[in-house]
Amino acid sequence: MEKTLKRIHPVSDPEATYFLQVSWEKDLGTGFGLLLSDCQCAWTGTVSEADISREAADIEMDREKYVEELRKALIAGEESAGKYNFVIS
Repeated sequence: MEKTLKRIHPVSDPEATYFLQVSWEKDLGTGFGLLLSDCQCAWTGTVSEADISREAADIEMDREKYVEELRKALIAGEESAGKYNFVIS
């Protein structure tokens, strides 16, 4: 299993710092787990392969392109910094 940990500052609360951990087996396209923490509380969730396919279809985006965008937003390093915004609700 692979994991990444990323510090994020959501646009919904730019002064706050959250940590986002993403874990996956083969690649993001087969599903992944999420852990989000503000160092006081933590929230977990899973995204299935079916969820990914459904979301790509809902926004009318090629599934492989959608998975690549997920990779850039959730696990890519400095090359995607500033290109993606997070909103905590």
